[in-house]
Amino acid sequence: MCNPAWALARIAAQRLHALVRLRRVRDRLERELARPLDVLALARDAGMTPGELGRDFLREYGESPYTYVRRRRTEQALLRVPAPSSAGALSGLRT
Repeated sequence: MCNPAWALARIAAQRLHALVRLRRVRDRLERELARPLDVLALARDAGMTPGELGRDFLREYGESPYTYVRRRRTEQALLRVPAPSSAGALSGLRT
C-alpha cells in the first residue's frame, strides 16, 4: 500500500505544475497586450482546454483571461493619458 504522504506530495506537485502553466499564460498575456486575445491558442500552448484555462485562471487570479487583458489594457491606456495642468483646468472654469 502507498504511503498517504505520497498522495499529498503528488497533489502538491500537480498544483505547482498548474500554477507554473498559469504564470506562463499570464506572462504571455502581458507580452501580447496589444494583440487580439486568442484563448484557444493560449490554452493549446499551455496544454489545457479553454474551459480549464478559464476556470483555473479565475481561481488563481480572481478574473478571467478576458477581464485580465481588458483591465491591463485600460491601465496601460490611462498611463499614456497626460494629466491636465492645473492652469489649463482653471482657465476652463472661467467664463
